[in-house]
Amino acid sequence: MGDKVLVTGGAGYIGSHACKALARAGFTPVAFDNLSTGWAEAVKFGPLAQGDLMDRASIDAALAEHRPVAVMHFAALSLVGESMKDPGLYWRVNVGGALNLIEACCTAGVKNFVFSSTCATYGDQDGVVLDEDTPQRPINAYGGSKRAIEDMLRDYRASHGLNHVIFRYFNVAGADPEGELGEQHHPETHLIPLMLEAVAGKRPALTVFGSDYATRDGTCVRDYVHVTDLTEAHVLGLRWLLDAKESRAFCLGSGTGFTVREVIDASRAVTNRDVPIIEGARRAGDATALISGSKRAMEELGWEPRRSTLRQMIGDAWNWAQKPEYRR
Repeated sequence: MGDKVLVTGGAGYIGSHACKALARAGFTPVAFDNLSTGWAEAVKFGPLAQGDLMDRASIDAALAEHRPVAVMHFAALSLVGESMKDPGLYWRVNVGGALNLIEACCTAGVKNFVFSSTCATYGDQDGVVLDEDTPQRPINAYGGSKRAIEDMLRDYRASHGLNHVIFRYFNVAGADPEGELGEQHHPETHLIPLMLEAVAGKRPALTVFGSDYATRDGTCVRDYVHVTDLTEAHVLGLRWLLDAKESRAFCLGSGTGFTVREVIDASRAVTNRDVPIIEGARRAGDATALISGSKRAMEELGWEPRRSTLRQMIGDAWNWAQKPEYRR
């Protein structure tokens, strides 16, 4: 059992995969989660500290009990459409919860903080490969709340010495290649699991939101990164901080953009099944194209997105979706 790392949202999709990556790297992950959207069954690699970021006392108790060397912060509301309809919810929960966590870390003497940010901080900047130097211009409250947390981390680095690594990542997909973990949001909003549910007959069809974008086939372009590649980057970011290197922001993506229709075509090749489709209207807050420039993470952290091919991500997600114990 190695040094402990408190993982907020550790019972969720990305957080649980991060816990596995940490355990494999010799750390003891402590999943801090209120289980409102996470799954207790996904906490397999260390203890569960049940608590809520809106409850400062529960954060203080977890930090006092486990004395982690670092915090990895994944827990957040993350639905773009919901953030457009109820921006106050996102500012209260995402920013307020992060402020509680950051202040608790400073009080407890935790000096290392790895933050799950998002490419949504960049907004809609067509034709631009998004890297760490691209101006951040969020177009929804989800992206705005994440950018605000980045600003807070810089302020607390200056005032309290809270060292941090920020990861701005793109569309996360796939599942644990060993089949222990997968994506099971409730409700599900992500393209690949929704598509595979339609393929498996768990929903009538996949809705394609918008076919009039200025792209090669009229549908949105996104950069997909495999969840195991993503969480391996977080372990590298943690080691970066433990080696006393500077606070830094990194983009994480494959560097390749795919349209919605190209993802659907890839699914047919992987599953050998058709995808039933409904043509829908654009969703408010959706950018036309988001593609990552991840050169800094590759050069400075030594990160490689080894599994982030479309076929591999869909294949791993499809294998997980067919497991007998997989439940919604």
